[in-house]
Amino acid sequence: MKIWVDADACPTVIKETLFRAADRTQVEVTLVANRGMRVPPSKFINTLIVSAGFDVADDEIVKRLSAGDLVITADIPLADEVITKGGLALNPRGELYSQENIKAKLNMRDFMDTMRASGVHTGGPAALSQSERQAFANQLDRLLAKHRR
Repeated sequence: MKIWVDADACPTVIKETLFRAADRTQVEVTLVANRGMRVPPSKFINTLIVSAGFDVADDEIVKRLSAGDLVITADIPLADEVITKGGLALNPRGELYSQENIKAKLNMRDFMDTMRASGVHTGGPAALSQSERQAFANQLDRLLAKHRR
C-alpha cells in the first residue's frame, strides 16, 4: 500500500498526521501538488510536483495509483476514480469514501455546483474541527492496521 495525497488543498494538520504515520508504519506517502512544499526528511515521504492546471494533480494520482493504495482527498470526482480503480479514498475529515456512498456524494456535489452556478451563495466548508482531525487519525490507523495484517 502507498498513500497518495491530493496535497494542494490538504490541511497542514492532516499532512502532519500522515508524516508521523509514514515514519511509524514505514508506508510510503507521496504528496502530489502543483507547487513545492516542505516535508520532513524521511525515506517514506515524497513530493511529486506537477504542472499547474485543472485536475493535473488528480490525473497524475489516478495514473500512478495501484489497487489497494490509499488516496487522501476531499475531491469527490477524484475519490470516485480512485474507487473505480480499486483504491481507497479518505477525506481529510475522516470519512472513507466507498462504492456505497460515492455516487450519492457525486450527486450532491453536482447539485451544489448547479446551485452556485445559478448564483446561490452556498459558502465554503467549515474549518476542520478537533473531532474531525481525530476521526481522520482513527480511520487512517484502522486502514494501516488492516494493511499490516
